[in-house]
Amino acid sequence: MEFITEWVTNIILFILLATVIDMLLPNSSMQKYTKMVMGLLLIAIILTPILKIISKDFEAALTSINFQQPSEDKNMKNLIDLKKKEIQASQHAYILEELAGRLKKDVKEELMKQYGLEIADIDVEVNTKSDQATLKNLQKVMVLLSRPDTGVKTVEAVKPIVIDTETPLPSKKATEEAKQIAAFLSEKWNVTEDTVEVQIEGGGNNKNG
Repeated sequence: MEFITEWVTNIILFILLATVIDMLLPNSSMQKYTKMVMGLLLIAIILTPILKIISKDFEAALTSINFQQPSEDKNMKNLIDLKKKEIQASQHAYILEELAGRLKKDVKEELMKQYGLEIADIDVEVNTKSDQATLKNLQKVMVLLSRPDTGVKTVEAVKPIVIDTETPLPSKKATEEAKQIAAFLSEKWNVTEDTVEVQIEGGGNNKNG
């Protein structure tokens, strides 16, 4: 309200001033130019509120641009970083799968020949501090072994029950076998025995600790 009062007052004062100047000036060509200048100044005074509003809107627009631009750049950077991490995770998973397949292939024939077992599943873990999945960075190899199904099933004759306290229990035998196989695998893969964890389906395992 104060701004409008000031604006109207300025217009009235300017019109009074223009009238006095017009009365004081003699009738000449100079009076025509003076009236034109006075008219332009009056238009400028009348348009003052509009110019102020436009000026404020322009400053607000500049301010919003200055604040929004870094925000948009930050969002774009976060999106790029997220995509980069997804690609790296996908590549890492693929490399681990390739490494597991190579480990399985290296011992497949000899494992079957010596122990009559095959690898049903293999899972590898590498040192997270390294960005490469190699044998040197192997932290844990978990192997699940199974006996191949030959498809031939025979019915054994009933044998007399004999209790032998000197023969170790099947679970203990399986555990010992798992330890032997873990030692065999660690030697073939050139890693420590603690790195290899073997479990036999329906038998024991060689978990340490």
